[in-house]
Amino acid sequence: MKAIVKTEFDFAKQTDKYTGKVRDVYTIADDILVMIVTDRISAFDVVLPKGIPYKGQVLNQIASKFMDVTSDIVPNWKIASPDPMVTVGYKCNPFPVEMIVRGYLTGSAWRTYKSGIREICGVTIPNGMRENQQFETPIITPTTKAELGTHDEDISREEIISKGLISEKDYLQLEKIAIALFERGSQMAAKQGLILVDTKYEFGKRNDEIYLIDEIHTPDSSRYFYADSYDENFKNSLPQHQLSKEFVREWLMENNFQGKQGQQVPEMTDKIVESISNRYIELYEKITGETFRKTEYTDDIYIRIEENVKNMLARLIL
Repeated sequence: MKAIVKTEFDFAKQTDKYTGKVRDVYTIADDILVMIVTDRISAFDVVLPKGIPYKGQVLNQIASKFMDVTSDIVPNWKIASPDPMVTVGYKCNPFPVEMIVRGYLTGSAWRTYKSGIREICGVTIPNGMRENQQFETPIITPTTKAELGTHDEDISREEIISKGLISEKDYLQLEKIAIALFERGSQMAAKQGLILVDTKYEFGKRNDEIYLIDEIHTPDSSRYFYADSYDENFKNSLPQHQLSKEFVREWLMENNFQGKQGQQVPEMTDKIVESISNRYIELYEKITGETFRKTEYTDDIYIRIEENVKNMLARLIL
């Protein structure tokens, strides 16, 4: 199975290129970003050795859709999506913190809670909660943004403000925006029979205005449960039927990998790769209510991406 795991383009007026865990980001004229969402996949802050076919297209198209339908809450960096794997938008000055919104006690928060800790990022978690239990109201557990190969670190609102990472005025505004985005995402998920469990948002500033940047409500940044089975599974302490990247983390943990020094990534067989690809496509169709249209991996896919981006940039800067 083919996958796009690396790009090497040289666009007109290109001034920089950043290679992230999943995205290759080209800076044009120090003002425009070309974000190519590759098929790379990461877990535990490690980029896994094989790409996942169609993953980049899924992530890009979901994020593009949600940016369009949340722009009334906060402006976002997107200008256009000229290719299924590409978004072109404005360069913003990013805040050094990711805003994690959690509606349910699950994933890493549950693992922390299960260890006996009752405070996460300065937020007190009540005693007696169970895995996958809904919080009375969504909570925000921010993290610092990690560089490639390093881990995100939990941080509290008080630490963010006292360390001067973000001004108090801006941070309080980010909290309001993050909760509003989470509520909108939850409403849209409910219409499709899903529960938006938790998600992360990244923000930046442009012309002194807060912008939503990067991705939104994708399976890489979010976790979804199926609503129709949630109550029964929770009542019987059964695993939730979910759509997220958590199943990849669980597979890695079952094979003794959590990104720790000396651990080896388990073999990614074609069967594993195909199953992950299918799960991403499943989420696309479930969350959008649309049939996923595969953009075939032909030999000229790089030419297609390059031409689509060049045509877009020509309309913007030339």
